Amino acid sequence: MMKLLFFVLFLIPMLNNWWMLVSSLILLSFFVLLFPVFSYFSNISFGFGMDLVSYCMIFLSIWIVFLMVLASTKIKFNFVYESEFLLIILILLLFLILTFSIFNLFMFYLFFESSMIPTLFLIFGWGYQPERFLAGLYLLFYTLFASFPLLVGIFYIFNTCNSLCYFLIYLDSGFYLYLSLVLAFLVKIPMFLFHFWLPKAHVEAPVSGSMILAGVLLKLGGYGLYRVLIFMNIFYNYVWVIVSLFGTFVVGILCLVQVDIKSMIAYSSVAHMGLVIGGIMTCYYYGFLGSLILMIGHGLCSSGLFALANMIYERSHSRSLLINKGFITFMPIMSMFWFLFSINNMASPPSLNLVGEILLINSILSWSSLTSLFLGISSFFSCCYSIYLYSMTQHGILYSGMNFESGGFLREYFLLFMHWLPLNFLFLKIDIFTFWV
Repeated sequence: MMKLLFFVLFLIPMLNNWWMLVSSLILLSFFVLLFPVFSYFSNISFGFGMDLVSYCMIFLSIWIVFLMVLASTKIKFNFVYESEFLLIILILLLFLILTFSIFNLFMFYLFFESSMIPTLFLIFGWGYQPERFLAGLYLLFYTLFASFPLLVGIFYIFNTCNSLCYFLIYLDSGFYLYLSLVLAFLVKIPMFLFHFWLPKAHVEAPVSGSMILAGVLLKLGGYGLYRVLIFMNIFYNYVWVIVSLFGTFVVGILCLVQVDIKSMIAYSSVAHMGLVIGGIMTCYYYGFLGSLILMIGHGLCSSGLFALANMIYERSHSRSLLINKGFITFMPIMSMFWFLFSINNMASPPSLNLVGEILLINSILSWSSLTSLFLGISSFFSCCYSIYLYSMTQHGILYSGMNFESGGFLREYFLLFMHWLPLNFLFLKIDIFTFWV
């Protein structure tokens, strides 16, 4: 485990060589692939270790960070503080690896909150519009407001159990302790009613900020729920299942009235994460398994969609669906990638999203058959807004006032292919996820 952390630290001297850093991150991801993975905690050293969930999340973090650097070459070519940008990304990667590999609850909280600071720097430093300051404040205060009760709850647990290791905590949690431990993660995922910071942050963030937010930072909430539900009283879970299922239905309608491409993709993330919350809160085997698979699938798919949205933005300098039309005539190969990511977003075979959604629907229907109506409608809306996004951007008449440079660079196709490859080919090795739970 320490080998991995030191590898990331030794990437810092490469900040002046952009392509060397990208190559090293690819090397690091393949290095992580060679780690032996077990359903129990292994590779333990200095309070760090990995089980299957940690392993999946660490690999996803490294993969998305490598793709973030690849997507942000405009920063390199325009000389916009590129060394500082790479330093912030590496610090964020380090915090994420520490968060997913520690098994002390307080240290988890510390790294969980620390990962927000580099994200804020990304939004403030390289965001697009002047409103990015307000978006950063939304992100900061939503997260901090929900996280302070978590800190108090952790102190209470240590006082009661004399241990903060996930697997050594045993207590009979009351309503207030339950709420304090769960609320921070529900805001981070984010759950419907606590989700307003997410579209705001996505719209103002640069492409790298959007990719890491959608790809990994939302998954911190799900990971935290996995860890605290081991020792929690789950009597009140039904409230979150009901709210999240209602949320997927409402947010599905909201997606259909968006005119901003990034805003629509951000709202679709809220809808997918609502399903994940429902699955985790049932505490069934299929629920845990499905939520893990859907989080990985959504991380890759949503990150790919944000990369595609940025490619359109770099050419038309607008994110509006009313202006960006007819791209199938100008960028036909890119249009194929739009199609692939749109159908993956609506959970078509063969994608991780499909397996995740099947398992989650199974789990939630087993919990209560009354949920079938909401599940059906939310799946239908998921299909509707994915088709709407694809057809609006690719069909229609191309705006004649645009001055286009290129139909697509090799770097962009490589970036999209590296999103798509694990998303559709991990489907063939789905049994590796079943080792867990």
